[in-house]
Amino acid sequence: MKKILITGAAGFLGSHLCDKFMKEGFHVVGMDNLITGNLKNIDHLFPEEHFEFYHHDVTKFVNVPGELHYILHFASPASPVDYLKMPIQTLKVGALGTHNLLGLAKEKNATILVASSSEVYGDPSVHPQHEDYWGNVNPVGPRGVYDEAKRFQEAITMAYHNFHQVDTKIARIFNTYGPRMRIDDGRALPTFLNQALTGKDLTVYGDGSQTRSFCFVQDMVEGIYKLLLSDYNLPVNIGNPDEITMKEFAEEILKFASSQTKIIYEPLPQDDPKQRKPSIDKAKEILGWEPKVGRKEGLKLTLEYFKTLV
Repeated sequence: MKKILITGAAGFLGSHLCDKFMKEGFHVVGMDNLITGNLKNIDHLFPEEHFEFYHHDVTKFVNVPGELHYILHFASPASPVDYLKMPIQTLKVGALGTHNLLGLAKEKNATILVASSSEVYGDPSVHPQHEDYWGNVNPVGPRGVYDEAKRFQEAITMAYHNFHQVDTKIARIFNTYGPRMRIDDGRALPTFLNQALTGKDLTVYGDGSQTRSFCFVQDMVEGIYKLLLSDYNLPVNIGNPDEITMKEFAEEILKFASSQTKIIYEPLPQDDPKQRKPSIDKAKEILGWEPKVGRKEGLKLTLEYFKTLV
């Protein structure tokens, strides 16, 4: 039985990855310091024989006894609300945490996949964003703590691959949604759903012309799984290229939730990206992967989950 360490295991995406690898017959070691994660997301796994959990901060020394075949590094605050509130922790988990886990991968001769982000592209001047684009990031702006943490993470990961021959993978993850998102996450989709379900007006920033591309969590998990087991070491975009403006998306949510509230507009935050759309040609070609769940189907499942929270 293959053994995998998943950091950020109690988070939104990490918990779904725990489910996936349990289903695929792995022995799963979950690790989380619970600053943004929630044990409720993985409660159902604790009775399982081949699941164990470490309450640990990966910016401290990380050790997992015995053999270890794979590592998924998904520990990090992941929404602007979180990383603006915890800027130092965000930088440390991207730098020190990644360094610790790469060292563990080297020691155990394990394959490691790190969760990078579409945020490495910053406010892009290339559209759609492809892996060869170097990005447009403000290193001293408020979002820089997350953007640069992910860019450093990619750099040190490639250094371990090139210098120490560690088998590394880099997933550039675009906006992902689904059950187990925090209702106070701060990102557009959970905020819109929460506002619609509680009878509040939906808050759109700027004029709403900025775009995002939303990928349902099960599609994302499948892409990550395929990338981990591939022999490709350079970054790969994982996301859904179905692009929509924030104004259109807010209107879609109001209709979907049968809400009678309206859209209100507030100033655009500093360095907020104007466009987000992944080029997934590489994922299609190398992994044979592309998203299958349409936004209508994914929103229905996510809405049902959010109804249990409000």
